[in-house]
Parts: sequence; structure tokens; C-alpha cells
Amino acid sequence: MPCRFAPADAASTPIWFVTPETWPGIQTAIEAGIGPSATRFAAASGFEPKPGRLQLLPDAQGALAGVLFGLAQREAKGRDPFAAGRLATALPAGNYRFANAPHDLELAALGFLLGLYRFDRYRTDAGARPQLVAPQGVDAARIEAIARAVGFGRDLVNTPANDLGPAALELEVSQLALEFGAAFEVVRGDDLIKRNLPLIHAVGRAAAEAPRLAEFRWGRADAPKVTLVGKGVVFDTGGLDIKPSANMVLMKKDMGGAATALALSRMVMETKLDVRLRTLIPIVENAISASAMRPSDVIKSRKGLTVEIGNTDAEGRLILADALALAEEEAPELLFDFATLTGAARVALGPDLPAFYADDEALAGEVAAAAARAADPLWRLPLWRPYEAMIESPIADIDNAGSGGGFAGSITAALFLSRFVDPGRAWAHFDIYDWNPKARAHGPQGGEVQAARAIFALLEARYRR
Repeated sequence: MPCRFAPADAASTPIWFVTPETWPGIQTAIEAGIGPSATRFAAASGFEPKPGRLQLLPDAQGALAGVLFGLAQREAKGRDPFAAGRLATALPAGNYRFANAPHDLELAALGFLLGLYRFDRYRTDAGARPQLVAPQGVDAARIEAIARAVGFGRDLVNTPANDLGPAALELEVSQLALEFGAAFEVVRGDDLIKRNLPLIHAVGRAAAEAPRLAEFRWGRADAPKVTLVGKGVVFDTGGLDIKPSANMVLMKKDMGGAATALALSRMVMETKLDVRLRTLIPIVENAISASAMRPSDVIKSRKGLTVEIGNTDAEGRLILADALALAEEEAPELLFDFATLTGAARVALGPDLPAFYADDEALAGEVAAAAARAADPLWRLPLWRPYEAMIESPIADIDNAGSGGGFAGSITAALFLSRFVDPGRAWAHFDIYDWNPKARAHGPQGGEVQAARAIFALLEARYRR
């Protein structure tokens, strides 16, 4: 992914951001800089300063001399702060710079870098792309680090399971740890039983590649402890409760929680936040074979709670449960888990607005504020305790699927996870989608990284040196 700005001294073509109010003044600037023929050309081309309108401006010799791009008013409802990302796919190759400031300078610059992303692992026609000179007044290194991390996460989500099985995802975790000098560890196969991680083992034992828990630690030992957990189901058939084919087609992205946790980890490490970071990635393929877990099986978790398997397609919460219980044993200051967990969250909030859950009111407020600052939207749903009755089991401590009959599926999944976290812990759970059903200004159709930028903004506010 081209996630770097062009050199600061590169010859570059100016981009003017325009609204109806600013258009007269910008016309004057263009006439002074390029010449009156440029504004006459724009008028002859029918350019109007409306949101999303693009106009290339020639000089007297016909060479590209400038670009006009229409923006919505700052106060407009639904205004996209990443609208400048559309320029990354609309402009010809070359170097560009912002001639005037858009409404959100940093987000516009980030949107341009994110808009350059293409998943071209399997293509030979990637082609040249435009580049942007970093605008003055922004932290270019920070923006590049965020763009690099998001591109890394998108690549993971987009890669099909035949090239990103459990072993390959483990390798990605270990290489990320190696890049930043983090201490890496992995527990595989039957060693999961020996290390008391039985739910991870149960979900992944039917696959051709063994289940595993990969983790790394980074940062000074006495820094505040921040632990991230990401669901790493590299492909989800649903197990014996097999999914219909229409529901299985996107299941290569069921490791989106892992991609998000790893992208966030990259942001933290590359920007050197002052934390003791621990990242836990339980990695499995939920496959079908003679050794697959069955509906009605009862498995004792790491925490000691027994879990009845009400549905083998509710597997993500099982692997997260063991990982969260393990994370709890070190009493981190902050604990976050990320998972493409339920279709119920998508029904409630759609693909662009992930749900999050937190009992800690102060932390929930921090998350919401950080999401707004980063333009990485999140919406809090309630850990509604009366619904815990839906995940009761007649023969075990808890049921992984529950008896809600399709109601409150995201809430009951979050309630299930909450059983494996200390009641006093500053913990938040993110039920994400990690996929763009259609192209957006700051990214094409396909894999996305949701919630990572928001939580990075939260961690920056707390721990940036």
C-alpha cells in the first residue's frame, strides 16, 4: 500500500477545496496563479462548487495546472470528513498538494492516504497512483503510521483462507512482533489443553491446521498495562451447525477482530505510546470433521465456568472467553476485545457503525469521544443484565448461544463475554463488521478496519509521551 506522503519539496499540482461561499475568492487565486483561462475552462466545463465535484484545470499549454474539488459545508449533516479520499482514485498519477485547507485537515490527508489502498496481491495491473505532499501543520509521521496500520489490517481481512490459515495468521503476528522488538509466544494444538485453554482448542480441533493462541508483549515493563484481544477465526463454516452458502461467502473476514487488534497494535508501537502492550490472538478455523465439537457438548473454560454448546456457529465468543480469562490474570489497566461476532449487530446498526459495550461509564464516555475525534464511528449498546436469563443452561454454568430466539443476539454475546471479565475491569467489547459493502471515499469495497483508529485516539490521549 502506498501509505507515505510525497517528498515535501516535490513539484506538485495544487488542489483547491471549494464551497459556494469560497468559490469567488478561489477563482481570484486561480486567475492569479494559473491565469484567467483556467477559470474560463472550469466555467465552460460546467463546474459548480458542489460536494464531490471534480474539475481538472489546464495551463495555457494544456498541461495539468490545478484541481478543483467541491466540499459540503462544514455544518452540513452527514458531511464526510474523508471526502478528499475520493481524489486518490480520481486523479491521474503525479504529486499534489492542498492549496487551501479543507474542513478537517488531518482527516482529509489521512483520507487521501487511505483512499490509495488497493488489495492487489492477486493482480498484475496495479498501476501508478497519485501522491500527496503532507499539508503544513499536520503530524505526517502519525498519519502515515495510521494509514500503514489500516492497510495492513485491510490486507489481512481481504486475504482468502487458503492463503491465510491459522499458521499464516500466526506468522503475521510473529512478524509484527519481530518488526517492533516485541516478545512473541504461541501455544498450539494439544498444548492448549495443557495450558488450560480448552475453549480455543475445542473450536479449532476439527481443522486441518491446529488451533493456537499467539501473543506478544511490547513496551517498558512498568508502563500502564493495555491488553488487546482479537478474534482470529480464519474461516467459519459454522461447524456442525453449518452456515448456508450465502452466509459463508464472506467468512474469510471472520478474523477481522484479529486484524483490528493487530492494526491497533501497529499504531501503538510505531508511534511509541508509553504503555505495556499485550496482544492476544486466538486463532482457529471453525471446520467440520469427525473431531468437531457438537451441539450439546459441555466444555470447562479456563475461568472454570462450564459452557454448554448451544450452537457451534457461536464459536467466536468461545475463543474470546479463554483469551479474556487469560488477559484478566494480569489485571490490565485497560482491556479491549474486537470481534466480527454477530449478525445481530449489523441488523441493528448496519455495516458502517460497530457496536460497543462497556459497564464502566467513564471508559464508555472516553470511547465515544475518541470515536468522534477520529471519525471512526462507534455506537454503545447496553449490557442489559436481565437478558442474562437468555444464556442460562439447564446443565452447565452458561450456554454459548442462548434461548433468545433471535432477539438481542449482540447483547447476549456481550453478556456471555462479560462473564469472563472481572466486574471492576475497565473493559470494552467491540462487535465489528470490518467490511465495506461498497466503495467509500477512504477505501474500496472489501476489507476494512473498524474501531482501531478510535481506540488509538483514546490511548494517545492517555499515554502519548
